[in-house]
Amino acid sequence: MILAYETATNVCSVSFQDGDGNISEKRIKGRGVHSDNVFLFTQEFMQQYDFKINDLDAVLVSNGPGSYTGLRIAASALKGILFETEVPLYTANTLASFAMESDYKGGVIHSIIDARRTHVYCQSFELGDKLIKKSELGIVEIADFQKSIQTGDCIIGTGIDRLNQELLKDVCICDDSKVTANSLFKLYQLPNSKEFCMKTNPEELNPNYISSGQVNNSNSN
Repeated sequence: MILAYETATNVCSVSFQDGDGNISEKRIKGRGVHSDNVFLFTQEFMQQYDFKINDLDAVLVSNGPGSYTGLRIAASALKGILFETEVPLYTANTLASFAMESDYKGGVIHSIIDARRTHVYCQSFELGDKLIKKSELGIVEIADFQKSIQTGDCIIGTGIDRLNQELLKDVCICDDSKVTANSLFKLYQLPNSKEFCMKTNPEELNPNYISSGQVNNSNSN
């Protein structure tokens, strides 16, 4: 049994995989929804499927980049939920998990998250039997990101409405309806999952967000 948490955007999603591989999700979207619902969804799953945290085989958490608030809420919650347990905890590359949920095998997958100002968090992949990185995770100007888009590519994530819509006519679009903790199970089960899922413990759990200071530094380089 595995619990998975996705809070890197304005989507709060908690998913549960039972011992037979069946997956259920509890999901809500909006500003300020994470702090209450991370705990509420966890408790509802525990009651619904009659398990305790110590019964879990693993916990997966989307670890950024993304919203500072959302990522910190999940990290803080898991420090409490997993306190004094020995349940294995894995942090996952949020953008890689997006690519898995796109399930797109026709070209390059661009995973993006709105970073506000004039930037997006982004990383590109190709999906086959394994997930292959085509670029490094980073934060870039929207104008620069748009230069990388080619006909037949796929874009998944948030902030897509901020892109030049003319450039999107010949690409596959997956909006934030595809942002879900379910994708973490797909990433975790990959043959090369260790490239994207890192084992850690609650005490050392720190989200991989990119601060405004780092945005400013990227502009000066």
